[in-house]
Amino acid sequence: MRTGTILGRYVLREVVVAWLAVTGVLLVILLANEVVGVMERAAANQYPQSMVLELIGLSSLQYLSIVIPVGLLLGVVLAYGRLYADSEMAAALACGAGPLQLYAPVALLALLVAAGLAWLSLVLAPEATAQALSLRNAALRAGQLAPIASGKFRSFGAGTRAVLYAQSVARDGTLGDVFLERNDGYQVEVALAGRATHAVTADGLTHILTLYDGERFEGVPGSPEFRIVRFAEHVVTLQIPAITDVVRDLEARSTGSLRDSRDRAERAELHWRISMPIMCLVLALLAVPLSKLRPRQGRYARVWIAVLIFFIYYNLATTGRTWIARGTVPEGIGLWWTHVLVALLALAVILGPGLLNRLRYRLRGL
Repeated sequence: MRTGTILGRYVLREVVVAWLAVTGVLLVILLANEVVGVMERAAANQYPQSMVLELIGLSSLQYLSIVIPVGLLLGVVLAYGRLYADSEMAAALACGAGPLQLYAPVALLALLVAAGLAWLSLVLAPEATAQALSLRNAALRAGQLAPIASGKFRSFGAGTRAVLYAQSVARDGTLGDVFLERNDGYQVEVALAGRATHAVTADGLTHILTLYDGERFEGVPGSPEFRIVRFAEHVVTLQIPAITDVVRDLEARSTGSLRDSRDRAERAELHWRISMPIMCLVLALLAVPLSKLRPRQGRYARVWIAVLIFFIYYNLATTGRTWIARGTVPEGIGLWWTHVLVALLALAVILGPGLLNRLRYRLRGL
């Protein structure tokens, strides 16, 4: 019993270290892509710098519900693969270690991770998404109401897109050497002015630019027909989209509201959130027999199989969520069929070799 406990602790430590390493690497990769997206939106909409890091942090919580299951699968495969490749598993099996000693550490870790993942996907991730959307709206509002800076392009628009550039900005807010481009469908208007003033209405939805002593070019790009107008004063109004703090994103809805809803899309989202911890348990069940290596196989020999299984599992779950939202699959079935299919695959991997050996011996006896 003491030997089994020592072996279980050793295996558990190996699996936890591998799981944390894989999860960390995958999270960094996903966040690198998210950082690029956040920085692009921040540059386009003039987000305050203080809000950018907070948006990135909230995005990491949303990614964890996807990263944790695949990280656990790969962590178990890598940890057990090293034990098989270094002949440590062969020594443990020779000393009498059985399936209980092999599965117990992974089962314990999987239960703890699944419990944490359930809290993450059902409670924390929706709250983080709602907070991220509200923060994004606040950042967009702050950026749209910010004063125009010299030497930087500023975009506006709701229907009619506009880009403004001012070479200089005086202390009283007067803009110098102004460039303004407006795009309304195929029609493009470019205005150049020596100076301009900028004002914003009380509701913050309309920017009023008054340009002085300049020229305006109007026409369709690629067409020889255009018009040049010289003006002493030209007033331009720029509308920006209304911002609301009401969270409308489905992923930001609370689990309680999804549970009480009869809308198909919202019910599909509820099934998706419940499927994440179940996916974690099923993948952990599959990972142990999947990581078994033949002699002279490298420790990474089964990693590509694990990645393929996860992508199949994830795509099945994604397809099932779409079918629930469209009414193709009854809600009572939900996403349980995806878990059953992968669980049967796990049982086939676990019990298949033994059944084949028994069938082979019986055929030889005949």
